[in-house]
Amino acid sequence: MGALKPEYGLERAQNVVGVVVTLLLVAVACLFVAVAVAVYAALVSAQERRTVQAGLKALDDYEQVDLRQRELEMPLVQRVLQPVGRSLVAIGRGFMPVGYMEGVRRKLVHAGRTGVEELDRFRVVRVLTVAAVPLVGFGVLLMPWPARNKLLVFVFASFALVVGPDAVLNRRVEERRQAIRERLPDVIDLLTISVEAGLGFDQALARTVATVPGQLSDEFGRMLGELRAGAGKVDALRNMDERTDVPELRSFILALIQAETFGVSIGRILRAQSDEMRVKRRQLAQEEAQKAPVKMLFPMVLCVFPGIFIVLLGPAMLNFVRSGF
Repeated sequence: MGALKPEYGLERAQNVVGVVVTLLLVAVACLFVAVAVAVYAALVSAQERRTVQAGLKALDDYEQVDLRQRELEMPLVQRVLQPVGRSLVAIGRGFMPVGYMEGVRRKLVHAGRTGVEELDRFRVVRVLTVAAVPLVGFGVLLMPWPARNKLLVFVFASFALVVGPDAVLNRRVEERRQAIRERLPDVIDLLTISVEAGLGFDQALARTVATVPGQLSDEFGRMLGELRAGAGKVDALRNMDERTDVPELRSFILALIQAETFGVSIGRILRAQSDEMRVKRRQLAQEEAQKAPVKMLFPMVLCVFPGIFIVLLGPAMLNFVRSGF
């Protein structure tokens, strides 16, 4: 037993050393975990502190909006014109017939002015032109002119003020129709080529809109937007017809609707419409050429012929007077 005591002591010492090493490893692991938790807590705290500081800074920069102060900061012209414009729009809505304004709305759509505020702007212009008639009459009365001249100037100015807005709107509608009418054969040709090359009608129409600018391409682009929004092709075509009101385009749209309804080849329809549109454009040009002499008659009689008569007959008349007759 006495010989075994040193070995027992060595084994005990090894066990003690193992336990100490294990405790040290556990302590190191616990220290590492504690340090990691402390670092994570510090980072979270710093992030929360930055968030709070950003919120406080936003609150410091926040200022209560004063509507009156904002209105005072607007330009003087805008502050004055907006209430006046609203008052004029209210007056126009009260005094203008509903049927007349509905016709004006359709003309604005045909002119390409589809904005909501366009009708209100026309009301304002119409109220201002009508209100300007008595002002013009008062101004004409103050002029040192003969009574007959005053009456003629007043009648002419009043007629221009009353009829002017409608005449300008009709002119813009006609200009847009003419632009669509002139561009239609070229657009149909490009559509025909694209469809015969293998593209679908929608893809061919999108390529045409991107290639050929103009009023007609804008309308086709709006129709494509309606198709992408979920509208049917027939409904989109009919809506475009209502927005344009061009007879040649209406014929083309009706042909497309029939092709869509009965399943006719779209390429054949486009080829036939292209030939027909070119014939119509040629006939329209010939018609305008036939109207030219009639349109030139009155300017020639009133402006050109008097000058010619003066140049040709003036010397003869002078000689006739000098000869004593």
